[in-house]
Amino acid sequence: MNRTPISDLTDGQQVEQSFRASDKQLRVNRQGGKYIILKLTDRTGTVSGMLWNADEIIFDSFDRGDYVHCVGRTQIHNGALQMIVTAVERMDPSEVDVADFERFDADQSQRLLARLSELLGDLHNVHLRRLGQAFLCDDSFMQKLELGAAAVSIHHAYPGGLLRHTVDMMELCALVGPRYPQLDTELLMFGAFLHDLGKLEELSGEGESTYTDRGQLVGHIVIGIQMLGDKIRELGSAGEPFPSDLRLQLEHLVVSHHGQLEFGSPKLPVTLEAVTLHHIDNLDAKIESFTNIIESDISADGNWTNYNPSIGRKLWNKRD
Repeated sequence: MNRTPISDLTDGQQVEQSFRASDKQLRVNRQGGKYIILKLTDRTGTVSGMLWNADEIIFDSFDRGDYVHCVGRTQIHNGALQMIVTAVERMDPSEVDVADFERFDADQSQRLLARLSELLGDLHNVHLRRLGQAFLCDDSFMQKLELGAAAVSIHHAYPGGLLRHTVDMMELCALVGPRYPQLDTELLMFGAFLHDLGKLEELSGEGESTYTDRGQLVGHIVIGIQMLGDKIRELGSAGEPFPSDLRLQLEHLVVSHHGQLEFGSPKLPVTLEAVTLHHIDNLDAKIESFTNIIESDISADGNWTNYNPSIGRKLWNKRD
């Protein structure tokens, strides 16, 4: 069945084709009417869908992650394309071309894994290098890292996104660190490696990313500290004790990387490496998320995107 990729959909287009239902929510309006909010995806992107006059029967007829056939029409809302859905029906996986929905880039993943191994293997600090090798030799962990997303939405929210985010941050740390002799560059780089690893358990790795029960109840920062502790205990049981002071430094990098208490950090950054890590993390995430806003915007305002309420501004979008 021929289908138009989400990235090629335009305003006012009649649509009758397959999507993956990455998420769904049943809501009630002020008048008591029920409607469904859909997150529809393919390998090229995401479009939100609104199905009015819905009920539990329709909502329960398909699950998150299912392929669905949707009928509807596109329209622009707040600068982004959305779809007013009039009908949705679950599809059997045999009815779709999985290549239309697969967002995982195996070749890029292999390059990133090789680069990660190189960055961790080149560390001069023997304790950090051994700890890095303990992670690299854990086949189950590496398989999850290869496929893991860095978020459900906003930035690096695709299979392999966490690996991309991690390697990019480590390389930024390797560039920034030597500019400031007061920084421990290798500690900073290892903090970049560790900071979001808890998302491998916070987010589901099956199909489109959603929060796991452990993710909802505990969160990736606490999970990341637990993962670090497990690996340090493995080293200890193998006769390679890990310095307690270095462990504290690494733990602080993980718990403070969101930068502010209101953003989920249990502690504010109080070491130079922690302050630096927070800003590098924010830089990489912001560039990725703002790029997504620009690329998904359908604007009639020349060189500018439409006003985006989530960031409180328009963005410059000149492509010359």
